[in-house]
Amino acid sequence: MNQIRTIKGTHDVLPDNSKDWQRLEKIIHKNASLFGYNEIRTPIIEEAGLFNRGIGENTDIVSKEMYSWVDRDNTTIALRPEMTASVVRSFIQHSLGNQSSLQRLYYMGPSFRRERPQKGRQRQFHQFGVEAIGSNNPEQDAEVIALGWQILSEAGISNLELKLSSIGSEDCRNKYRNELVNFLKPYKSKLSKVSQQRLINNPLRILDTKNKDEIDIIKSSPIIEDFYTKEDRSHFKQVQDYLNAIEIPFSLDPLLVRGLDYYTQTTFEIISNDIGAQDALLGGGRYDGLIKSLGGKDTPAVGFAAGMERILLAISTNKDNEKTRPIIYIVCVEKDALGSVQKIAKGLRSLGYNVLLETMRRSMKAQMREANRCDANFAVIVGEQENNEKTVQVKNLNDGNQETIDQKNLFNHFKSLTI
Repeated sequence: MNQIRTIKGTHDVLPDNSKDWQRLEKIIHKNASLFGYNEIRTPIIEEAGLFNRGIGENTDIVSKEMYSWVDRDNTTIALRPEMTASVVRSFIQHSLGNQSSLQRLYYMGPSFRRERPQKGRQRQFHQFGVEAIGSNNPEQDAEVIALGWQILSEAGISNLELKLSSIGSEDCRNKYRNELVNFLKPYKSKLSKVSQQRLINNPLRILDTKNKDEIDIIKSSPIIEDFYTKEDRSHFKQVQDYLNAIEIPFSLDPLLVRGLDYYTQTTFEIISNDIGAQDALLGGGRYDGLIKSLGGKDTPAVGFAAGMERILLAISTNKDNEKTRPIIYIVCVEKDALGSVQKIAKGLRSLGYNVLLETMRRSMKAQMREANRCDANFAVIVGEQENNEKTVQVKNLNDGNQETIDQKNLFNHFKSLTI
């Protein structure tokens, strides 16, 4: 019988890697809370129409990459390809705007796109992100960027760079789109098939091309800044002023576009050169028109999303200097002591230690070998003599020192150590 394996573009997070995930998740929870954001969790399946309307039917995500099917009640269901539309759907459905005029929300979870698997990009991937719904002011944009910057910095990612742009209001964007199409039409035969299709459906996406010939063409293209309204220009300048005030460095990138139709005004990416060509770790911007387009009230919003697999690739952690709770391995070779060592384990865990308790009834040598394999800091050894005398042997596995401790004094002994 053939062995069943993971589906292409999916992967298991094995125990050796799960602690890295937990550490990143902890950093996200902590910093989102510090900024006043509350967690929201939405289903991984939604009506496909949510993404058709929210993301745009002509985007690659919807037209090529979304997993969807007709359910038994003839409803077209989709695995979520991104999470902003789902959060907005929940915001509208549960009238969260009536609870507070400003909703600060964050999320974590899997999303799904059928694209070519590559380093840091899978068909099932994990995102975290934030959505600030209710404020149209530039200081809200700066706050969202600052939260993303702080999470990535605390995660230990080096060489961070913030790329900043504005695609203006809807009126500005429409005028620029027409001008860009007129500029590109004479070059149509030189464009790739993908860009030729985008020229019809989503011309701003051509600005994000990685094709060298197309990059050379775009260098002479109109720039969106020339089409800003007075309000667009003022909003963008204030975002920059606030980022300067909180000392987040940035560079302006007029070709920075977001691939989803719902973005307006501020757009941004945070990148790191430490992960090669796929250097974008986090991206987002303002999407003031999305909530209304999905049936809600006309409500401004700004947010970002970040791929967790890609961030984990970029994390540069010196694990030797990383503060972790000490690990104690309780070695027990005396059957009659099994009850008392479980009590010892409970007490040590209450002090904040990670405690591994032998349950395989292996030999002393095998248990000590296992303690070392687990990178334990201490071994608490209970043999026949220790069980009779109500003592334990405490061995420091880092320096090899060993001493006899009365069981009644064991907890005080470990309390005196720095955790």
